[in-house]
Amino acid sequence: MNLQPRGLASNDGKSKGSKVKGAQGLILLYFLLFMGSIADAQLPGQRANSTSQTDQSSTPVAAPATANSASQGLSLGVFTGSGKVDKAVPGDIPISIVDAIDRGIRHNLGLLLSQEQTASARAQYRRSLSVLLPNISGRASDSIQQINLAAFGIPLPAGLTSPVIGPFNVFDARATMSETFLDFSALNRVHEAAENEKTARFTLQDARELVVLVVGNQYLLTVAAAARLDTAKVQLNTAQTIFQQTQDLKKAGVSAGIDVLRAQVQMQTQQQRVLAAQNQVEQQKLTLARIIGLPVSQQFSLTDKVPYAPLPPLDIDQALAEAYKQRPEYLAAESRVRSAELALKAAKAEHLPTAELNGDFGVLGKTLGSAENTYTISAGVRIPIFQGGRAQADVAQSESDLRQDRLQLEDLHNRVEQEIRSALLDVQSSNQQVAVAKQSIDLASEELKQTQDRFKAGVSGSLDVVQAQESVATANDTYIQALYVNNVAKLTLARALGVAEKQTRAFLGGK
Repeated sequence: MNLQPRGLASNDGKSKGSKVKGAQGLILLYFLLFMGSIADAQLPGQRANSTSQTDQSSTPVAAPATANSASQGLSLGVFTGSGKVDKAVPGDIPISIVDAIDRGIRHNLGLLLSQEQTASARAQYRRSLSVLLPNISGRASDSIQQINLAAFGIPLPAGLTSPVIGPFNVFDARATMSETFLDFSALNRVHEAAENEKTARFTLQDARELVVLVVGNQYLLTVAAAARLDTAKVQLNTAQTIFQQTQDLKKAGVSAGIDVLRAQVQMQTQQQRVLAAQNQVEQQKLTLARIIGLPVSQQFSLTDKVPYAPLPPLDIDQALAEAYKQRPEYLAAESRVRSAELALKAAKAEHLPTAELNGDFGVLGKTLGSAENTYTISAGVRIPIFQGGRAQADVAQSESDLRQDRLQLEDLHNRVEQEIRSALLDVQSSNQQVAVAKQSIDLASEELKQTQDRFKAGVSGSLDVVQAQESVATANDTYIQALYVNNVAKLTLARALGVAEKQTRAFLGGK
C-alpha cells in the first residue's frame, strides 16, 4: 500500500472498522468453508477398511489446508505459527511481501503439517499396493528332535521296541512366497489410494495458496499500521506547531487562554495516538514474524508499500472456466469423488472370488552338507459364500460416501463462482472507495490550511483548527483502510481463482 501520509492523520480509534471487517470477514469465511471440506476428509483407504476484526487487529485465524490423508483435521490456528524458525541475526532485515510469502511457504506450521500428511497419503498408497505384490521371506533352522510315533498313530516298525525315536538332527533352509494375483477388490483399493494421494497433493497446493493469503493479509495489516504511525507523527508535528503559534498569539494579546489550553490538549492527544500506533506496529510485526518463521526478537523492516493499482479487466466466464481447471481445492474435491467411486467398486468386488499362489523352495536334511532340494507350490481360489452381511454393509457405506462427496463437489462448484463474483465486487467497490478517499484528503487538507490562516488572522478560534485537524485525520485513516481493503480483496480474488501464489505481484500492483 502506498500509505504515505497526506496532510494529517490519526490513529484515534474512530476508524471505519466495518470496512476492514468486511474484508477480513471474507477471509475468515474462506478459512471456515475450507475447514468444512477438511472435516469430511478420511484416511486414504479408510472407507475401504471400514467401508472479522478491526483494522488494528491481528490477522484472522487461519484454517488448515489438509489433504484426505490425516487421521484428524488440523486445528484452526496452525497457519498462524511456524514449524521452523530461523536464527536471529544482528541488525535489521529488509522484508518485501514476496520475501514474506517465500518465508511463509518454507516455515509456516500449517503448510509443513500438510506436507507430512501428504507423505502419509503416499505411504497409504504403498501399503495398499503391497497387498497385490509378492510377499517373499526366508528362514533357516537347525533342530534336534525326538518324537513318539505312537502319538501320531504310526505303527511300531519291525525291529523297534519303543515308539520313541531320536534324537536326530534336522536342518531346513528355505524361501517362501505368497501372492494374491487375482483380487478385484484389492485392485480397486490400490486405485482408490492412488486417487487419495492425488487429492493430498491438490490439497497441499491449496495450503500453499492459503499461506499466501494469510501472509499477504498480515503484511498488509502491518503496512497499514506503519502508515497510521507515520500520519500520527505528522499530525503530532502539526499539533505542536499550532500549540506554539497559539502561545505566541496569546502573548501578543490576540488569542485567549482557552485557545492555548485547547491546543495543548490536542497536542497531548496526538502524543498518545503516536504511542498507541507505535505499539500497534510492533504487535503486527510480531504476528508476521510468527507466521513466516522469523524469531520474534529479530528486527526487520517492511520494504514494500504496495502501491494502489486498478485491477485489469476480468472476464468472469473465462475466470470461472480457469478456476475450475486450476483451483486446487476444486481439483481435490473432484479427486475425492473419483476415490469414492473406486471405493464403491472395491466394496462390490468383495463378492468376487480371489486367487492366491503360494510356494517355498529350500534344502532339507540332517545337516547342511547332506541337505537336498525340496519345494512346494500351491494355488487356490477363495470364494465368498456368506460373510454375515459385511460386504453389503460396505457397499451401502461406500454408496453413501459417494453421494456425500458428489453433493460437496456440486456445492463447491457453486461456491467457487460465488467467491469469485463476491471478491470481484469487493475489488470494484474498494476501487471507488480509494478514489473518494483521495479526494477527501485533498479537501480536508485545504480546509485545514484555510482554518489555520483564519486563526492566525484572529478571525476564528482554535476550536475550528482542532476540528479541521480531526477531519484530515479521518480522511487519511479512511484512505489507509480503503487501500488495505482493496489489496486484501485482490488477494482474496487471487485465492478464489487459484492463482494466489503465482500472481501475487500482479494482483497487488507490483512490478
